[in-house]
Amino acid sequence: MASISKLLGPLSRSLTPRFSSAIEAGFRRRFSAETRLEEEIARIRDGGVGDEQVARIQREFDAAKESFLKIPEALRMMPAMNPEGIYINKNMRLNDLQVYGFDYDYTLAHYSASLQRLIYDLAKEHLVNELRYPESCLKFEYDPAFPIRGLYYDKFKGLLMKLDFFGSIEPECCYFGRRKLRREEIIEIYGTRHIGRDQAHGLVSLMDVFCFSEACLIADIVQHFVDEQLEFDSSYVYQDVNHAIQHVHRSGLVHREILSNPPKYLVKNGQLYHFLQMLRDKGKKMFLLTNSPYYFVDGGMRFLLEDSLGCGDSWRELFDVVIAKANKPDFYKSDRPFRCYDMDKDRLAFTKVDVFLPNKVYYHGSLKSFLQITKWHGPEVIYFGDHLFSDLRGPSKAGWRTAAIICELENEIQIQNKDSYRFEQAKLHIVQELLGKLHGSVTTSRTSKAYQSLFEELNNERQRARCAMKKMFNKSFGATFLTDTAQESWFAYHIHQYADVYTSKPENFLFYPSEAWLHVPHDIKIMPHHIKVPSSLFSKH
Repeated sequence: MASISKLLGPLSRSLTPRFSSAIEAGFRRRFSAETRLEEEIARIRDGGVGDEQVARIQREFDAAKESFLKIPEALRMMPAMNPEGIYINKNMRLNDLQVYGFDYDYTLAHYSASLQRLIYDLAKEHLVNELRYPESCLKFEYDPAFPIRGLYYDKFKGLLMKLDFFGSIEPECCYFGRRKLRREEIIEIYGTRHIGRDQAHGLVSLMDVFCFSEACLIADIVQHFVDEQLEFDSSYVYQDVNHAIQHVHRSGLVHREILSNPPKYLVKNGQLYHFLQMLRDKGKKMFLLTNSPYYFVDGGMRFLLEDSLGCGDSWRELFDVVIAKANKPDFYKSDRPFRCYDMDKDRLAFTKVDVFLPNKVYYHGSLKSFLQITKWHGPEVIYFGDHLFSDLRGPSKAGWRTAAIICELENEIQIQNKDSYRFEQAKLHIVQELLGKLHGSVTTSRTSKAYQSLFEELNNERQRARCAMKKMFNKSFGATFLTDTAQESWFAYHIHQYADVYTSKPENFLFYPSEAWLHVPHDIKIMPHHIKVPSSLFSKH
């Protein structure tokens, strides 16, 4: 089996795994059986099994189908995972943390579904009005049921796809426009489901929630060009859509629209103030580090905390340092100096910044200067962010502790806690085991009718279970953290690599004692919020 690093080649040098050999070996054992089974099913070769062996497996399957008629009581008794829990990839003692840093968008501030439609509409208007895209594109409507976080777009082939833990294309999650490609088409294009060295450099990641509108708009434009039989270069489509999305943010269009109607776009949470005040009361240092401009952050924080702050109080008093327009991820590797921002005159000061003063706002800067001024170093600092690359990769490499804020986590855990999902997962595991037995029982070079019949029946049942599980999350791409086979996705791999802990929102830390020791579960499955439902639950039925 190829090494993990070879699976993606230079997808970006930053994606190269740094796991220890022992952990990597464990992951390989975990996924090797599934990979072998997928390959065997994809290319059944002529062979045969003895009638007695096939008959025995058929009897096991018939018995299993009887058990499929009723959800086992043991499955109902399985523990539920906490949708608001903190999930740990690396051990962490909370009383060792003295400094808490936060991103703003989708970390302290959470948005309603209306925001994605707003970004989508503003971007398509820019494409038509400024980049001269066909006016028919204005008829497009954002489809919230289509995209998920963690997708990849192949600029050269125009394909939007989801990757599994080892960087292989999910066969039911690869789209050209809005048309889902068959496995045979994927193989014809790439030669294999595994992304090779030559293809990897054409992939771009869509890793944060703001990418939902981007992924949807890319797919809609590609589909429109195909339907209208217009010639196009898929790399230009990505370049133009990405430019339009960036313009919407950098021009302030989306910021002004949000501030014009905060209740429509911002989601209030009364626990946010209590969390920040709790940290302040315990003597923790806090800083805000965001790419957004100050006026936008100020307007949003005023709205979010207006029910908690007293008259005349400022949200800035909760933080020791406020940094806006930081330009992450370049912030982590540049030498750009800090500038003090004059809030009243809306301009930058010219004096050198060598100390951070209370109730002031700073622009730009770099991690190097930040560490020199604050003297906050290493594992005493934890930074919360939603973008794995822009927010967390730099701090992780700098030795800070990192917390990924994944707002979709609550919904995905709620689905995984349902009996219906666990029932389908257990069925899938049973069928997987029987398929493995069937393939392992081949003894002759000729395929019997009994073998073919059983294989088709098992594979059809397997596909039904996979389809049912996928549709519980998202009809196009399934779960953010999981593949259709209930294994971890490539997005989950990055969470494992760059996030020491992950949760749905920072306020979830309120539910844990300030001296708590967050430790990796002894029965870790890779992603600690996943429960693997064993097929043995059906053994008594």
